[in-house]
Amino acid sequence: MKTAIITGGSGAIGSALVSEFSADYRVIFTYLKNRERAEKIAEIFGAEAVRCDQTDDVDIKRLTELSGSCDLLINNAGIGSVGLFTDISYFEMHSVINTDLLGAMSVTKSVLPLMMRKKSGCIINISSIWGVYGGSCEVAYSAAKAGIIGFTRALSKETGLSGIRVNCIAPGLIDSEMNDHLTVAEKAEFAEGTSLGRIGSPVDVAKAARYLAEAEFVTGQILGVDGGFWG
Repeated sequence: MKTAIITGGSGAIGSALVSEFSADYRVIFTYLKNRERAEKIAEIFGAEAVRCDQTDDVDIKRLTELSGSCDLLINNAGIGSVGLFTDISYFEMHSVINTDLLGAMSVTKSVLPLMMRKKSGCIINISSIWGVYGGSCEVAYSAAKAGIIGFTRALSKETGLSGIRVNCIAPGLIDSEMNDHLTVAEKAEFAEGTSLGRIGSPVDVAKAARYLAEAEFVTGQILGVDGGFWG
């Protein structure tokens, strides 16, 4: 059976990804704080939960060693930051960049040799529409997610001849914990700005990941899962 590593698997999008791939992959997913929830998800879907701080090289090395193999890597783990850029602390700014961008790059760097040995593999990075368009009061987050897009495009050129595809999903507003700070009215207003007239669900992202995992002639692409949002 093929092996999939999914970072941030205990959140709304992460658990949807675990659900999507657990039937035909050995799924190993990471969590950071909510051990009880992670263990419940692992039990439901027959997956393996591993605590991993992706800003910690020791944790990442342990994750790679525990996995032993990897056919699919989904870099989903991340944190948000909302507020005026002039008010954000240097600590918060660094935390967002270190987790959302450098963390994903560090996990990929550690796992990539497992794929290169096989001359095959698929990497899917989860960015955001704010990485595409930029989001007011989410400057650090937007910068990190824009970095994920550049990382995806560059790495896809470097790994293609090794049989490894690298793509990215840029979700729009998704019904998840990260967006709980928004009011019902704010979510409705956002939905009105999409062609489909609704916000997305975690399953929408998981289905897009399934497509990219199976699309063997697709690499270096940024797939917007945003209901037709145009900025």
